[in-house]
Amino acid sequence: MESSSNEHIDYVFKVVLIGDCGVGKSSLLLRYSDDFFQESYLCTIGVDLRIRTISVDDKRVKLQMWDTAGQERFKTLCGHYYRGAEAIIIVFDVTSENSFSNVLRWYEEARQLSRQDTVLVLLGNKSDMADSRAVSTERAQSLAASLNIAYFESSAKLCDNVKETFTATTRKMMEAYQKHHRAHLPDDLTNSKSLHMSQPIKSSTSLNCFDCSIM
Repeated sequence: MESSSNEHIDYVFKVVLIGDCGVGKSSLLLRYSDDFFQESYLCTIGVDLRIRTISVDDKRVKLQMWDTAGQERFKTLCGHYYRGAEAIIIVFDVTSENSFSNVLRWYEEARQLSRQDTVLVLLGNKSDMADSRAVSTERAQSLAASLNIAYFESSAKLCDNVKETFTATTRKMMEAYQKHHRAHLPDDLTNSKSLHMSQPIKSSTSLNCFDCSIM
């Protein structure tokens, strides 16, 4: 659901999806933003932006979700979109061993190009294709644990665990935001019982978020 220009917004967060071409990044965003699934989908050229406003824990959150191309030739272009991201979701295809093998490379690139407090999440897509599965849940969980990041599985086709993944990621961004601002407050304010960590953010056409520009 899109927010009107006068709607109160508590947070504006930038979320970037990365991963190999064909793992289902575009399908995940299309399912989450428009509740639509397209069986055949061409690889994204460059980047695609979708916006959705949701309610999480009584807060209104506008998510600016960027789908980046998985092709190597767009690597430099897509690197710009890591900047200012509150969360980066690394997507792989559970039926593709190769896409899972490349997760570590995507992780290292994300850590190198994003802020230290950016939330990273690992997402195994196409969980509905059990007969073609190449990567077990246990292997993916083990990798995520070694990287100290959360792991989710989803099926964009069946709309299984898509909403839940974005909601959980949004909560992690809210926690990181509050921790960041608490760390930069004077001691007398940090210790105040009346402190409100979340300050209202006005809805805007600007794509700036978390005090950082996307470019």
